[in-house]
Amino acid sequence: MLLYIAMPESPDINSLKKHNFYQMLDMAGRVFIMVRHSPAVIIGKRGFTEQEKERGLVLVFNPAMKFVWDDLGIEATLAFGSSAQKCSIPADDIIAVYSPDMNMQFIAPGIAPEPAADSAERKTASLTPADTKAKVVKVDFAKKEKK
Repeated sequence: MLLYIAMPESPDINSLKKHNFYQMLDMAGRVFIMVRHSPAVIIGKRGFTEQEKERGLVLVFNPAMKFVWDDLGIEATLAFGSSAQKCSIPADDIIAVYSPDMNMQFIAPGIAPEPAADSAERKTASLTPADTKAKVVKVDFAKKEKK
């Protein structure tokens, strides 16, 4: 498992995102990215749903697709259902690059958007340090053998 967490955004972090994207693409044949909602992100006429604005949008890329990742980010025409949409995704708004096939991920969340007044973050602000430690959940990404 590959896991990086980095803050804040920098050109070096964006270079790592791009590098890991292409490494996973070459090795697994497809790679997923999670994109946060931002005015700079263009997802054709489709845009973001309300849920995606809060949680992010997951996009899948494979080598057969025509896309370019330059210094600014990814430019691609992506299919949503039967509709092709021109997309522009700045590297700063890519918060994760991952491959479920390889059980690998690169997470660089950057600076999160300002939370809503009734968000869970506001609710957890009143917890004591002992309370927050009790809420930590360990996740094992290792695949279990089938019997």
